Amino acid sequence: MSETVSVPHGLPMDRDAGPFDPPRQITRLREARPVSPLLFPDGHEGWLVTGYDAVRRLLADTRFSSRQDIGVLHMPYETPSMPVMTEPSPQIPGMFVAMDPPDHTRLRRKLTGAFTVRRMKQLEERIGEIAERQLDEMARLTPPVDLVKEFALPLPSLVICELLGVPYEDRDNFQVNTAKFMVKDITLDEKMAACGAMSTFLAELVTGKRATPGEDILSDLARDDDLSIEELTGIAFLLLLAGHETTANMLSLGTFALLEHPEQLAELRAHPDLMPGAVEELMRYLAVGDIFYRYATEDIELCGETIGKGSTVIVSLLAANRDPERFDDPDTLDVHRKARGHLSFGHGIHQCLGQQLARIEMRVGFDGLLRRFPTLELAIPAGEVRLKTDMNLYGVHELPVTWTETDR
Repeated sequence: MSETVSVPHGLPMDRDAGPFDPPRQITRLREARPVSPLLFPDGHEGWLVTGYDAVRRLLADTRFSSRQDIGVLHMPYETPSMPVMTEPSPQIPGMFVAMDPPDHTRLRRKLTGAFTVRRMKQLEERIGEIAERQLDEMARLTPPVDLVKEFALPLPSLVICELLGVPYEDRDNFQVNTAKFMVKDITLDEKMAACGAMSTFLAELVTGKRATPGEDILSDLARDDDLSIEELTGIAFLLLLAGHETTANMLSLGTFALLEHPEQLAELRAHPDLMPGAVEELMRYLAVGDIFYRYATEDIELCGETIGKGSTVIVSLLAANRDPERFDDPDTLDVHRKARGHLSFGHGIHQCLGQQLARIEMRVGFDGLLRRFPTLELAIPAGEVRLKTDMNLYGVHELPVTWTETDR
């Protein structure tokens, strides 16, 4: 242990080390005590896990439950608009990320065939077509433009809509409501309204697919009589949310990071074959889905600390990805790095189901963007880019970019 640090009151949130780095207090905690006590705003004495080895062990241990209906899940940051939780949250049918085996196993197994590496590779050409079309549309605009609106959000939204069989013209409905769902400090009424609007929209959609199925993933699931409409709706909600929000944030924040590291950007432009490894490195370096929750179902020893039964445990994937015990010079973005083994897709039974799809979208998206816009640059000072510190997925709200006429 290099130093002793005080127990934080609430999860440190301030990105005081820069837009791409963990908060300094979290980095200090990882160095001093990778499994450390955390005093929650409501008085709960829980834990924060930041070390790579500890996070990996925790995510592989099913005694750390993902369910929200077996104990009170305490929020690690102030949410004045939300009431303090005093009872477990009800389980949402189909929302298998918040389930443990055997329920999690039953639902996830129904989806594994849809997201195989082979099936995703077959989609690569189609994803390339969607990306090129979107880049064509962006090139016709007069810069500056918002990269989030014109490219980073449409690309994964178009892809997941096509895969699931969700009409893309309904994107305003699901993009607005899923974004609202991700806001940290939102009233319970607002959260329930966004959730209700999404559920109503998706329940109608999957009911229609059960009656007249098409050639898409939701239709395949709707043919399975073992799944109720409520479960189909929950699965659709999860796949739609995870299928566009995460990749959209990685494409926009990743572009921001590359523009802020011009030597790395130049390397990628000079050596496009580096792109698959660069995607892994950007995933490691940025980890847009940083904070995860677990609930200790019994007393559990983790890396020398005893986590008591009933504790809410907060996991920082970004801190784990920046652990010098696992990665050399971890705070440096290096597109030559062999970054496989990062934890941005999680680990264990909840490891991201759509990770191969996300990898292809990022590879194709970054490759097309860098190739089509060789003079791409920020249109505002980096310090003025609005960061998503108010959201449960990190990224940028907008990324104004510009380029010269020669890029057209």
